[in-house]
Amino acid sequence: MTQHDIATSRLLSQQINEPSLKSAPEMVAYFGAIQGQEYAQTKWSLGLRMPHLKDSDIEKELNEGKILRTHLLRPTWHFVASGDIRWMLKLTAPRVDAINSYMYRKMELDNATFNRCNDIMTQVLEGGKHLTREALSQEFLKNNIEAESVRLVCILMKAELEGLICSGARQGNQFTYALLEERVPPAKEISRDEALAELTQRYFLSRGPATAKDFATWSGLTLTDCKKGIEMTRVNWTEEKIESETYYFSPKALKKETNFEQMHLTPIYDEMIMGYKNREALQQIRHAVQPAQRLRFDNTILFNGQIIGSWRRKIKPKLIELEYEFLQPLNKKQELEFEKAILRFENFYGLPVKTIL
Repeated sequence: MTQHDIATSRLLSQQINEPSLKSAPEMVAYFGAIQGQEYAQTKWSLGLRMPHLKDSDIEKELNEGKILRTHLLRPTWHFVASGDIRWMLKLTAPRVDAINSYMYRKMELDNATFNRCNDIMTQVLEGGKHLTREALSQEFLKNNIEAESVRLVCILMKAELEGLICSGARQGNQFTYALLEERVPPAKEISRDEALAELTQRYFLSRGPATAKDFATWSGLTLTDCKKGIEMTRVNWTEEKIESETYYFSPKALKKETNFEQMHLTPIYDEMIMGYKNREALQQIRHAVQPAQRLRFDNTILFNGQIIGSWRRKIKPKLIELEYEFLQPLNKKQELEFEKAILRFENFYGLPVKTIL
């Protein structure tokens, strides 16, 4: 297996080529969690993998609470299926909380303050209420608790990690919070080891070939925990040592007859990028371009599993402006695939795309 083989195999495991899943909650559950601090871009990340869905379809699933956006790993915003949030928090929240501890102290937040804030949030959110961050900040201030900027972020994140609050339905363009117990139906509890095995299973199924270090970087768990998870699920994986690293993957990721010569507009923080510590597999063409060329934009353009360019978009009332650049001129096949990628993007938003070189 070469680095290029790793990249094309990931196109299959990541459901970018030959996707088999039909709903956004199903796709999020398949991945375990999907990085989501760029909200609109993360919705496109799902649309990229399910061309039959539109932005409004995914927004509906988020507003209904079938998908939640919360702090879950590392710490970073993630999309997670509602049925997975409790067991995943049980596994990952202690690590995120430990990472945050320095900032808690810096913001002069102790357990007594967190408990007071939790009581306030419980009181004002009970009964299915969904409140914005600003509204919650005002409730804290009414109780003589300073809660702005980073201090407010810490208070809300702590409550998310403790399973008190989660994302609510948006109010216009504003995000809200709701009580998790009211937003998410009860679920059977599982042990920490069961949760670790489950997350390991989902990670390597959706992102293999990948290494233990990749898994640790993505999950924020210790390397010791990640290796333990691999041992518990080892029977499910094919293993191959490549350049001194052991890669684990489902045998289904080695489908050789697949046509990988498709182009994809991948968003910033897409799991094809952020799912790994080592991203060299995607950059074989980029490294070969002489002299080395720095791409202007953060969103990447993939062809045949390789980064060949970058893009960014500006959504206007009646159209989308899409700027792009490529590392080298496209051939006829690539030009055709680029047109198809633009069409998929248009269909997702329901707006025409005006390209700008």
